[in-house]
Amino acid sequence: MSSSRLIEIAGLFLKLGTIGFGGPAAHIAMMEEEVVERRQWLTREHFLDLLGATNLIPGPNSTEMAIHVGYTRGGLPGLAIAGICFIFPAVTITAALAAIYVAFGALPQAEWLLLGIKPAVLAVILGALWRLGKKAIKTWKLAVIGAIVAALLMAGLNEVGALLVGGAVGMVWLRLSNRDATENAANLVLGTLLSGIALRVAAATAGDRPADAAPLWQLGLAFLKVGCVLFGSGYVLVAFLEGEVVARGWLTQQQLLDAIALGQFTPGPVLSTATFVGYTMAGWSGALVATLGIFLPSFIFVAVLNPLVPRLRRSPWTAAFLDAVNASAVALMAVVTVRLGYATLLQPNVNAIAIVTAAIAAVLLFRFRLNSAWIVLFGAAVGGGATALISTGG
Repeated sequence: MSSSRLIEIAGLFLKLGTIGFGGPAAHIAMMEEEVVERRQWLTREHFLDLLGATNLIPGPNSTEMAIHVGYTRGGLPGLAIAGICFIFPAVTITAALAAIYVAFGALPQAEWLLLGIKPAVLAVILGALWRLGKKAIKTWKLAVIGAIVAALLMAGLNEVGALLVGGAVGMVWLRLSNRDATENAANLVLGTLLSGIALRVAAATAGDRPADAAPLWQLGLAFLKVGCVLFGSGYVLVAFLEGEVVARGWLTQQQLLDAIALGQFTPGPVLSTATFVGYTMAGWSGALVATLGIFLPSFIFVAVLNPLVPRLRRSPWTAAFLDAVNASAVALMAVVTVRLGYATLLQPNVNAIAIVTAAIAAVLLFRFRLNSAWIVLFGAAVGGGATALISTGG
């Protein structure tokens, strides 16, 4: 592999990682323009095949697309360079914001930044939930699977277990209509076994949740687990973080909202929020461990599955599993969105500014399709103006 080709890969994905505001759909659109239209590294058909493959494996879609393109263009060295270069700008900016937050976030002069951003981010999450829901809930069966998963989550089942149950049961149920009676019986047995395994994994991963700060190895393991099971979108990270770090007592729900809010300022993958969380919990070493833990699985999954893309695309079983997991992920997001909405808008100490900001942000997002970065900047401006009025007695 020539060094000039690897330098070309590095330059492209550093650029995309630096200017890539707007979420996974925007990132993938920019990649398609660069690698299909302008540079002709891939045919459009091959690009679409790779895009389909990203929905069959856990991890952030746009990051995995960058890794896929790098692998196709430059082999394993290209895989590593494309992924690292695409992630690097977001991780660096997020780590700097985390350092500022830890140093000044509790001070009165910094409160304006978050006063209006938190309800604006709630609208951004709601928008992502709406878009993903329209794509994922394609049939009444998938709606039922989503409702069951939501009920399991409300009953206390953890996020990993809920996704495994939804995927395993949904895979079997969605395939039943295409099989004869004998195969149906075998599939029901398989579904029962898979569900039992999923529930055992859920019980094993739940465990006793410590209320103390996490050791680095435990922090890294938590984010590695999230990276291995994060289907759907980077926004699903919100749900997993609530289960992994808030429920354990490592972070408060308010700190989680702050992490999501500040993470919206950065270009590149939303999963760079893990860097912020890691820094907040354990400084620079925590940021490094959390970042490595959550992104490493994507590199491994792409390296293993990229050559198998044609077979995966044709398999009805993997397609059914994907559909069920996506529906389950939307249900998971819906449950967490309700919880975050309650914490942001319905607590006794919440003022009218937060409610109005959330409503206006939702209108800007749904009616005018404003980029999420502008939505967050709007929230920051509202918070700043409100703080100025309060401080002057206006």
